[in-house]
Amino acid sequence: MEEQVLQIENLNSVELSRLAIDMLHRTFVHHVFWFKEVEHQMGFEKALEVMDSVYEKSLSNQVTRLGKLFGFELINGIPEPMLNMQKKELLELIKILGINWLAADGIWFQAVEFKYGMLDAKRCNDTNLAWFSPFEAWSIKRLLNLSENPGIEGFKKALQMRLYATISKQSIIEESPNTIVFQMHECRVQSARKRKNLADYPCKSAGIIEHTNFARAIDSRIKTECLGCPPDKHPEEWYCAWRFSIE
Repeated sequence: MEEQVLQIENLNSVELSRLAIDMLHRTFVHHVFWFKEVEHQMGFEKALEVMDSVYEKSLSNQVTRLGKLFGFELINGIPEPMLNMQKKELLELIKILGINWLAADGIWFQAVEFKYGMLDAKRCNDTNLAWFSPFEAWSIKRLLNLSENPGIEGFKKALQMRLYATISKQSIIEESPNTIVFQMHECRVQSARKRKNLADYPCKSAGIIEHTNFARAIDSRIKTECLGCPPDKHPEEWYCAWRFSIE
């Protein structure tokens, strides 16, 4: 019996498109596994140091190759078509990326919840935030070129660059030069539950982990205090509020 070997060239356009998308997904996951293994072997801080050198080189290599296929160049590390977009279009792109991140987060949560229950879903969610929040802080500090301990002023800038900041309504109240109160007025998760006449999702445990780790990673001196977060009762004008201060 003659053995048939699958040849990629024999796939049709739909099959090739699905393969390309799946290969992108595998590349993203492979990137994460590399980071997690370096973190496991050498620690979180050293893993971030390695990623700092990997990020630019890997991004440049991959996007340059794609640019040759799709007919665009990189200008200062940015695809030329993005530089030609209107500001309104770029803002819409950033909003879509924020929504996609939150939607993917919700899909993961529900997948665990439906299969193993709410307790395991919350446990996985909280642990995920314990890792992701300091990574996002590192990424934003790198993007903004913030110093090691940029103080409250640097922290305020970082808050505005978070993924969630692009898709929510929030404010910052300055209580003193070294103390601010951060309020979340419109939360997509809680607002969606409100429209369905559901009770607030009890996110306080996740919020404490998220905000504490993010603030500490921006500036190790920052202290985090929860002023209210579901299931706590809260005023109509905000869902959660947090005080950040440096003694």
